[in-house]
Amino acid sequence: MTNERYARLVKKRSQNSDAKRDCLKAFLIGGLICMIGQAILEIYGSLGFDKKTSATLCSVTLIGAGVLLTALHRYERIAKHGGAGTLVPITGFANAMSSPAIEFRTEGLITGLAAKMFVITGPVLVYGTAAAVVYGAIYWAVSLITG
Repeated sequence: MTNERYARLVKKRSQNSDAKRDCLKAFLIGGLICMIGQAILEIYGSLGFDKKTSATLCSVTLIGAGVLLTALHRYERIAKHGGAGTLVPITGFANAMSSPAIEFRTEGLITGLAAKMFVITGPVLVYGTAAAVVYGAIYWAVSLITG
């Protein structure tokens, strides 16, 4: 099969997406996730937790929900319709980190679960850590100069 013939076949079989509809669905589903997060934050606040503790508990709750939905194979169904709207909130990060680990758990605890957990998020964590070190060094240098 030639490259041109393959390209024609792919184009023929590929579905065109409706960008406006996809953006609307991403906005609505991402907004719904954020609304749920805000509701969780308000609930923790009404239970007497201060703002910082409520925010931490809300993040932990959303991460736990994202991992649980991923483990139950529900997050991928939501993501199928929500697209980027499910990637942006913290639940998307939890999904990205847990899905490779869950997928490869049959390969064992070390070579499957532990090794695959950081396939997607590893570079993000490394970049974030490196950026924090650079930012800290700049902050420290500026504080020395300005006294």
